[in-house]
Amino acid sequence: MRLTCGERTLDVRPQQLVIAGFTGRDVDAVRAHIDELAAIGVPVPDQVPTSYPLDPALLTTGPAINVGGANPSGEVEPVLVRHDGALYLGVGSDHTDRDLERADIAASKAACGKPIGPEVVPFDDGDWDAVELASHVDGVPYQHGKASALRHPAELLDRFAPPAGDVVLFCGTLPLLTGKFVAGRSWRIALTTPGGAALYHFYRVDQEVPDAHG
Repeated sequence: MRLTCGERTLDVRPQQLVIAGFTGRDVDAVRAHIDELAAIGVPVPDQVPTSYPLDPALLTTGPAINVGGANPSGEVEPVLVRHDGALYLGVGSDHTDRDLERADIAASKAACGKPIGPEVVPFDDGDWDAVELASHVDGVPYQHGKASALRHPAELLDRFAPPAGDVVLFCGTLPLLTGKFVAGRSWRIALTTPGGAALYHFYRVDQEVPDAHG
């Protein structure tokens, strides 16, 4: 996977893709959210935060992903990339099959490609709380807030990533502005840093149509 950092090209070969879940810094709010999910039949994790290791082949910087489920949706996330021992910050979307999620969260995440913006910036530990995130679906604002709502990615990296090698870590997401998932077709995700860096990615969702003849 090729990413750019300024004028440099990074040939990232992740040994592991890790989706961190339930990473909110407010533990009581996370527990309340878990209770809400349990009430609608979504399996609850054994620990929080938790992680879902996935195949790095799911990562894509392309303009589209194919999905097979009828009810998928994305979520903007800060993405920590470790490459050749250095840390970089990017923006991605944890696109997930929401119907499958009720039976198996890990499988629901593995069912969809993981879009990531092609540009990254060096990770600045001191900037984390002021990093801003936003998403739009079909042109409508969907999420907006600061990374201060999430646990620090260094903690997640220490907990869930192997000690060496290239890793891509999705660091968690923010509440939905309406509280409802939207299975939209056109997605815009954005991350801005207090230093003025602005990372964007646009992608569309192409629905796979099952073969009626099997």
